[in-house]
Amino acid sequence: MSFFKKLKEKFTDQTDTVTEKFRDGLSKTRDSFVGAMNDLVKDYRKVDEEFFEELEEILISADVGVNTVMDLIDDLKDEARTRNISDAKEIQPVISEKLAELLQKTDEETKLNMQENELTVILFVGVNGVGKTTTIGKLAHKFKGEGKRVVMAAGDTFRAGAIEQLEVWGERVGVDVIKQQAGSDPAAVMYDAIRSAKSKKADVLLCDTAGRLQNKVNLMNELEKVKRVLTREVPDAPHEVLLVLDATTGQNAMSQAKTFGKSTDVSGIVLTKLDGTAKGGIVLAIRHELDIPVKLVGLGEGMDDLQEFEADQYVHGLFADVLEEVEEAAEE
Repeated sequence: MSFFKKLKEKFTDQTDTVTEKFRDGLSKTRDSFVGAMNDLVKDYRKVDEEFFEELEEILISADVGVNTVMDLIDDLKDEARTRNISDAKEIQPVISEKLAELLQKTDEETKLNMQENELTVILFVGVNGVGKTTTIGKLAHKFKGEGKRVVMAAGDTFRAGAIEQLEVWGERVGVDVIKQQAGSDPAAVMYDAIRSAKSKKADVLLCDTAGRLQNKVNLMNELEKVKRVLTREVPDAPHEVLLVLDATTGQNAMSQAKTFGKSTDVSGIVLTKLDGTAKGGIVLAIRHELDIPVKLVGLGEGMDDLQEFEADQYVHGLFADVLEEVEEAAEE
C-alpha cells in the first residue's frame, strides 16, 4: 500500500484550492472509472484472464487509449505473477500505481518554459471549438494576477469572431490585444504584436492562431510562417507551442494531437473541459502514446479554473475515494 500511503501523507488535511479543484474537476471520471473498478473487484475475487479482459474494457471506456491499455495490462500481469497476487483486492492498488507511473515525469517537463527578465512568447495551436481563445484569456488573467505584464495577439484572422472574442477577454482581464482586420496576414499580426510587447516591456506575449483553413497543409504552412516571424524577432521564440485539446472529444483529441505533433513542434498540451467528461483517462493516453506533457488543464468555467497540471494532483483527484476506503480499512 506504499503508493496510497505516499498520496495520503501528501494530501492529508490539505484543503488548498488547487487540490479541491482537481478533486471536483475529476469527479465525473472518478465516479465512472473508480466505480467500475470497484465493481470489478467485487465481481471477480480472483485475478484471472477474465478479470484482465474486463479491466481492459473499463480502461478503454475511460479513453486511456488502446495502446496504453495493452501495455498497462501486460505490466499488471507481470506484477501479479512476480508478487504472486491472486486476490482482486490486492491488485487494485497496483493498478493505481501503474497508472500513476505513466504520468510521472520531471516537474520541469510539466512547467511552462518562462523566461526570466525577458519576453516569453507562447503560441497556441488547435482546431476551432476546443476552447483555445478562452484558454488564452484565462492564462492572461492568471499571469496578470502574478504581476506580469501581458499582451495578447489575435492571430486567428480568418474568423472575425475569434478576433472579437479575444478583444472581449482583453477588456475583461485588462490586457492589450494586438489585432488587424479579419482576413489580414496572421504573420503580420504577430510582427506587430511582438514589436508592441517589446515596446511595452511586456513579460508575456500570448498568440492565438487559426484552427482551420481550406486544408491541413495550408493550416500547417500558416503556422510555420507565424513561427518564423516570432523566431526572427525573438531568437528563442516561441518558448512554448501549446496544443489546446477538448477532453470531451476523447480519441478525436488524440488524432488532433498526432496531426499537429507531426507538423509543429508542440511542447505541451492544454486539456480543456476535463471536468465535463467521464473519460479523463485521455491524460494518460496523451502522456504515454505521444510523449507530450500535459501542462495545463481546464477544471471548470471560472476565470481561475485553468490549472497547471500536476501528476500527483491528478492521481489524488482520481483516487481520492479509494484513499478514504484504504484509511477506513486501516482503522478497523
